[in-house]
Amino acid sequence: MANTKQSIRNKALEIGFDVVGFAPATADAKDAEALSRFLAKEYHGDMDWLARHTERRSDPQKIMPDARSIIVLGMNYAPPNNPLAALDQKDRAAISVYAQGRDYHTVFKKRLKQLGRWMGETWACDIKVFVDTAPVMERPIAARAGVGWQGKHTNLVSREFGSWMFLGEVFTSLELPPDSPETDHCGSCDACMQICPTDAIIAPNRLNPTLCISYLTIEHKGSIGSDLMALMGNHVYGCDDCLAVCPWNKFAEPTKEKDFFPRAELQSPRLSDLAALDDSTFRKIFAGSPIKRTGRDRFVRNVMIAIGNSGDQKLKDCAEHATGDVSPLVQEAAAWAVSQLEKM
Repeated sequence: MANTKQSIRNKALEIGFDVVGFAPATADAKDAEALSRFLAKEYHGDMDWLARHTERRSDPQKIMPDARSIIVLGMNYAPPNNPLAALDQKDRAAISVYAQGRDYHTVFKKRLKQLGRWMGETWACDIKVFVDTAPVMERPIAARAGVGWQGKHTNLVSREFGSWMFLGEVFTSLELPPDSPETDHCGSCDACMQICPTDAIIAPNRLNPTLCISYLTIEHKGSIGSDLMALMGNHVYGCDDCLAVCPWNKFAEPTKEKDFFPRAELQSPRLSDLAALDDSTFRKIFAGSPIKRTGRDRFVRNVMIAIGNSGDQKLKDCAEHATGDVSPLVQEAAAWAVSQLEKM
């Protein structure tokens, strides 16, 4: 099957994927144990979906019984500029690199389906494709497929693309020779742990997502404690700090995928503009963006927190106005922002 494997790799690269790896579709007891410990500590927070289908999540054949191989595909989304520079612009919003372009799920799945159809037509095999839409433990599988290794921040790191890589998978009934797992190349470096504003990386390769700014700004549905709000800076959607500081990024070239290019209006937008968003304007601006799924109220909650952390007295009027917002979530964050600015 070596020739088949090479043909699939060549086709995937031709379609537009940047990296291809192959892993057996078998369970790894370490994945199940890690997931069990994670859930026992309630690190999943509001991400209830992580606690569902745990057997399927830790065993690929529970998802697709006749699967024999998993093809892991990666796409580079490295930004043209250092995302950490946005943190110094206190009157502007820092938005995660992955959310500044078109929703990667749409781009990625279209290409996965194209690859899957070609495989089915060529070898009459069964396939299923996934891109962050099913209980697949994609980072451990990607590491076993040789695509990269899980860094101390728990994200995948590649020697070629650093920490900037989207992942997707094709499960197939074809029995393909696996690639060798990638070796951990983090060494003694702990830059990602040191930079985390909320100390969410509690130990090497161990993350408490309920402290993570990405979780707080995207997944968390309710109020955020004042101690955490004070540490969130101007992050309004996601956080790239631990990714951006990784030394392996020096080998990454900016993405050539146009759909991943940052939209001008999402590169450090003014907090004052975002504070004024109503629901219809929010939906219009963020159409085709993963930000839209978070919803206007949570997003503006995050904007109010950034205003409170800005130290910019010119933004106080925005926060005061938002204390009368239709959303109690926004009202609460706005009141906190006003109190913070009054202290300065």
